[in-house]
Amino acid sequence: MSAPDVAIVRCPWAGIADPEYARYHDEEWGVPMTDDTRLFEKLVLEGFQSGLSWLTILRKRDNFRRAFHGFEADRIARYGETDIARLLADVGIVRHRGKIEAAISNAKALVNLQKRTSLSAFVWDRAGGRPQIHARASGSDVPAQTEQSKQISKALKAEGFRFVGPTTVYAFMQSTGMVNDHLVSCHRHAACARLQREFRRG
Repeated sequence: MSAPDVAIVRCPWAGIADPEYARYHDEEWGVPMTDDTRLFEKLVLEGFQSGLSWLTILRKRDNFRRAFHGFEADRIARYGETDIARLLADVGIVRHRGKIEAAISNAKALVNLQKRTSLSAFVWDRAGGRPQIHARASGSDVPAQTEQSKQISKALKAEGFRFVGPTTVYAFMQSTGMVNDHLVSCHRHAACARLQREFRRG
C-alpha cells in the first residue's frame, strides 16, 4: 500500500483552487531574474495589475505577450495612436488607456536607460546586488512596500517610468526574486533561498 499523499504547503495567496496560480507560485515567484525583456514584462504587468488581482493578469499574460510583441521595448517604444487603438480594442488584455500609454512610455524610458546600462543592473544595484532572504512566518509579516522599494520607485520615476509606485515595485521585487517572501512554511521558501544564495547577477 502506497503512503498517503502529503499536501503541498504554499503561501496562502497562491491557494490550491487555481492550477495556473499554483504553477506560477511553484515555478516563477521568487526565482531571481536578470533578463531585461522579462524584467520589463514583469514591471509592465505589475503596473497593469494595479487595482486588480494578479490572477486576472496571469490569465491574460499570453494575450499581453501577443498584443505587446513579446515586450520588445524597441518595438513598443515606436507604438503610435494606431497601436493604442488596437490595444484598447483587444478584449484579451486589460483595456485601460492610462496603463497602455504608460507601457509605451516605459518602453521609451527603457530604451533610453539601456544606452547607459541594463534594466537588470539598474534595479539589482538598487536592491543591494543580492537577493534578500526573509523568514516570514505569516502573511501579516509581509509588507506592501519597503524603504528599498520606495528608493527603486523614485529612481525609476526619475528615468521616466510610470505606474511604478513603491507597492508595485515591491511586488515586482518579490516576483523577480530580489526578495524571498515565501513564508518559511511554504515548500518554495528553501528552494528559492538556494537559488538566491547561488545568484550571480552576471
